[in-house]
Amino acid sequence: MKNFLDEHFLLNTKTAQTLYHQYAKDMPVIDYHCHLLPAQIASDHQFQNITEAWLYGDHYKWRAMRTNGIDESYVTGNKSDLEKFQQWAATVPYTLRNPLYHWTHLELQRYFGITDVLSSKNANEVFEKASTLLQTPAFSVRNLLRKMNVALVCTTDDPLDDLAFHHQMKKEGFEIPILPAFRPDNAMNVSDPENFNKYIQKLQTVTGISIASFDDYLYALQSRHDYFAEAGCSVSDHGLEEIYAEDFTGSEIDAIFNKVHGGKSLNEIEQRKFKSAMLIHFAEWDHEKSWVQQFHLGALRNNNARMLNQLGPDTGWDSIGDFSQGKALAKFLGKLDTENKLAKTIIYNLNPADNELMATMVGNFNDGSVAGKVQYGSAWWFLDQKDGMVKQMNALSNMGLLSKFVGMLTDSRSFLSFPRHEYFRRILCNLFGEEIENGEMPNDIEWVGNIIQDICYRNARNYFNWQKITPDC
Repeated sequence: MKNFLDEHFLLNTKTAQTLYHQYAKDMPVIDYHCHLLPAQIASDHQFQNITEAWLYGDHYKWRAMRTNGIDESYVTGNKSDLEKFQQWAATVPYTLRNPLYHWTHLELQRYFGITDVLSSKNANEVFEKASTLLQTPAFSVRNLLRKMNVALVCTTDDPLDDLAFHHQMKKEGFEIPILPAFRPDNAMNVSDPENFNKYIQKLQTVTGISIASFDDYLYALQSRHDYFAEAGCSVSDHGLEEIYAEDFTGSEIDAIFNKVHGGKSLNEIEQRKFKSAMLIHFAEWDHEKSWVQQFHLGALRNNNARMLNQLGPDTGWDSIGDFSQGKALAKFLGKLDTENKLAKTIIYNLNPADNELMATMVGNFNDGSVAGKVQYGSAWWFLDQKDGMVKQMNALSNMGLLSKFVGMLTDSRSFLSFPRHEYFRRILCNLFGEEIENGEMPNDIEWVGNIIQDICYRNARNYFNWQKITPDC
């Protein structure tokens, strides 16, 4: 019987252990999509305790605590940080077989050297030890990144963001590049005319451009796209239920913009046409600048209206959606490809029923111009656990080239989430190791190890063209 979370955790064969420890383990980390706060990196923030670092904003843990019957006052409410941690510690033993159990103990080990299994019995002791360490300079935000061998981070930023913290870090010469990613979801959300017009007002203020027409709106947004590029951005991201690919004319979009700008509600087809037009424009700008565009598809967000009104969005009330993805995605990518305006693209699905659909869809638009030009993105959100990662990699292996995969990301709001890259690497090495020992692959450890290092690091480094700002490994 193996010990829990020992050095060979998730590595079920000798070959898997060799692949991980000799090839994958020490590769740097490129985290090309996350939700870390640039302000905290710029200020080299010092967390006061483990609750602040671990539980503030982590809706994965919040959902588990609620499911365990923990009152909301201990989740997002006004209880003390110690009391909140105690309730999380009391929940952890009940998260067996949930990825939170693995992540929690990986993070305690990798950052704090705590090898005990967390429970209510040792909650106070763990809180004290981790919090004391977090208050020392060695555990500042920047040093947490260094501790995990992070080579580059992409944050997620609205077009209206002034990117002041990114500019500050670049000016200071912080050795880990912290790059913005252009996330224009709010700029195409016309479901609420009042909020959309507030966004237009802010865009006018930020750009100094008066917006009276759709062309004005595009001009102002493109100026922000240019601004992001000047700040080192080369990645965009979209969080959508589905790709929008309705047919539209320029005059239709002008009329739709005028209608919503005038404060009137749009019907469903008008909303879809507007979103379709915006996605095309964003994609064309990305292609012009040789950016990578990402599409996170399939989340059904904010399902609990009562708690949305009480706590706001992104507080743990989302689920997998069952949207039809195939035809619209093919139409959208095909239109850009036909006009030779298809940028490098990464597509992520949240519904596992779409795994094979996505794995085959990306192959339709890989034209040989770039290795893995259109990528099937890593298992995301509800799927970024062992079962989800294995299924995503199996689908990609069966229908594409896993060897050209750009690998894992954290998609996290926590600076303690970087062991997710280790988790992924162990699972990846176990897949290869088991098949080598089963005789399904040749026992060429050097070549397989090289492929694993590509997936862990080099593929992303090359795909995003970050060779000049990241270590050569």
